[in-house]
Amino acid sequence: MNAIKSSTYSTYKVRERAVKAVLLGQRKADVSKAYQVDYSTLFRWCRRYEGTKKFSALARQPGSGRPNLLDIQTRENFVKIVIQPASEFGYETDFWTCRRLMQITEQQLKVKVSKSTMWRILRDVGLTYQKPERRYLETNDLLRKKWLRYEVPKIKRCVKKYRAILYFQDESHISLTTVLGKTWAPKGQTPIQRVTGNRGGFAAMSAISQVGKLIFRLHQKRITSVEVIDFLKQMLKHHKYRNVVVVMDQARPHVSKKTRSFIKEQKRLHVFYLPSRSPDLNPDEQVWNHLKHQELKGNASRTKKELKNLTIRKFHGMSRKPELLNGIFFRSCMANFLN
Repeated sequence: MNAIKSSTYSTYKVRERAVKAVLLGQRKADVSKAYQVDYSTLFRWCRRYEGTKKFSALARQPGSGRPNLLDIQTRENFVKIVIQPASEFGYETDFWTCRRLMQITEQQLKVKVSKSTMWRILRDVGLTYQKPERRYLETNDLLRKKWLRYEVPKIKRCVKKYRAILYFQDESHISLTTVLGKTWAPKGQTPIQRVTGNRGGFAAMSAISQVGKLIFRLHQKRITSVEVIDFLKQMLKHHKYRNVVVVMDQARPHVSKKTRSFIKEQKRLHVFYLPSRSPDLNPDEQVWNHLKHQELKGNASRTKKELKNLTIRKFHGMSRKPELLNGIFFRSCMANFLN
């Protein structure tokens, strides 16, 4: 049963994080909005936890209904197959499709199923159809483990010692080449989305806090140490009487002598650096993902000025939604390590 339990990691973790957010003092109404679940569902999760004081009580309970086509042992073997790259079974790429899984189930498990049944089996064992997270080939897993083991406790102690506010900072490029969304249309008739053919864009910086605050700044030029220092000054000015802990990557402007010298002179500023090539450890990456794939999706901006004004409006709108920002932060993997 261990293989099947491990496959339900994502849904179980969402429940655990949501309940932990409530235990940390956040309002249930805000948490339900952040995690996009009904208030009554969140209330039921909290009640299940309070009954045992164990997060294991949040695991999905088996339901009644038609007997499963695959028995328990066969399902365990099925999950063991799916969690391996498809290339291990002779396919060209690592990704599993429904058709590939139907073929491999018949070959390896001697069970023939239809496409609709395969979808049901995948849902029943807790698997979802997801876009893979980008992970660089140059990423050093040993350094990441050391960082999580030694640096994260330092960050937590620093926040506690100075009663500081914790931010994760990152930069990105906003392009006139917009991300297109999906829409319904008659079969065989691909819909048309009119967008500009102009090229261009601008650089932007943002920082998201653990308590649902967002600070941002846009730039017409490439970001250098000067822009990084100005942004750090902006953060300190935004919190005049608080210590600020900032976690950011090791981009050259972040670790330059000029930037380090400025940081050293600031008594209220404490900076920590992420391990190299580890964007998944930075919740602010999810801010950019949400901005580009939700807020700016399919926009009809024709010039950089139009796009800049739209981006500012969208950023201001996001900054006024702490429940959205809390959801973005707590859905990142760092939320587990900071609790």
